[in-house]
Amino acid sequence: MDEGAHPALTDVTLAQPRGFCAGVDRAIEIVRRALERFGAPIYVRHEIVHNSYVVAELKAKGAIFIEDLADVPPGATLVFSAHGVPMAVREEARARGFRVFDATCPLVNKVHIEVAKLAREGYEFVMIGHKGHPEVEGTMGQLSEGIYLVEKVADVANVRPRGDKIAVVTQTTLSVDDAAEILAAVKRRFPQVREPKKQDICYATQNRQDAVKLMAPQVDVVIVVGSPTSSNSNRLRELAQRLGTPAYMVEAASDLQPQWFEGRPRVGLTAGASAPEVLVLEVIERLRALGATSVRTLPGVQETVRFPLPKGLGDKSMQEVATSRS
Repeated sequence: MDEGAHPALTDVTLAQPRGFCAGVDRAIEIVRRALERFGAPIYVRHEIVHNSYVVAELKAKGAIFIEDLADVPPGATLVFSAHGVPMAVREEARARGFRVFDATCPLVNKVHIEVAKLAREGYEFVMIGHKGHPEVEGTMGQLSEGIYLVEKVADVANVRPRGDKIAVVTQTTLSVDDAAEILAAVKRRFPQVREPKKQDICYATQNRQDAVKLMAPQVDVVIVVGSPTSSNSNRLRELAQRLGTPAYMVEAASDLQPQWFEGRPRVGLTAGASAPEVLVLEVIERLRALGATSVRTLPGVQETVRFPLPKGLGDKSMQEVATSRS
């Protein structure tokens, strides 16, 4: 059956907002600006953001992605990824004398600052997050002890703090609903637990999940543009499925399978916070080739958040960068 023989696919509905958040935009711009100012190579600890397309694009410009600072030559320029790094990595970079630019998302950095502040006041921490995720490793690595990871409700019973001063922090890219369920279990176990003044899950994660909640009931299948390593992209796919709509995650338009749309004429499309809009546009073109005739964008939050660049990377603000790209 050729591609034109799938008339079932008719409508594409775009979630709003989708794609890049302010923290991702800033992190990518830091690497680009460092390359322009200091020349290749620029070393980046871990993928700057979890998206294969973005990483490949920056590699082509001269960025070298590493996990171990031993792979960075003396005197080199080093960028910390948007996910943040453990304190030991900061100290090692300082000791080795690298020129460092910190692309840690300011919302992740806010969690790090909270952990450091409350630790000085004698608090231990329950961290809600996914084991092995670099953001979790970075936040837990702010302390040498006294921080306990819980991934699911059942884990809460296994936390054995030494004292009774407990605070809770959260990975910024979790499912809002899952995190709320785990937090409720933490509060049952530790009724006096100290919560952040404002929840740690970031505005962009919340907004993209809210947009999927609005979109999923209106479509027959949801496509999420994102890389498998992207936590927030995975949560969007899981959320759509939980709402009863079949959902698939793709890194590129070539990943789309025509059989996904058989008998499902209405397609919902969104993208994780580290997925560039160019990939969304390519997916739309592929869906048109598979029979889609209309594309509409749902009403949603217009995000205006912009984070400043670190000193030493030029005078343009991220607001001006965003304007020049539009």
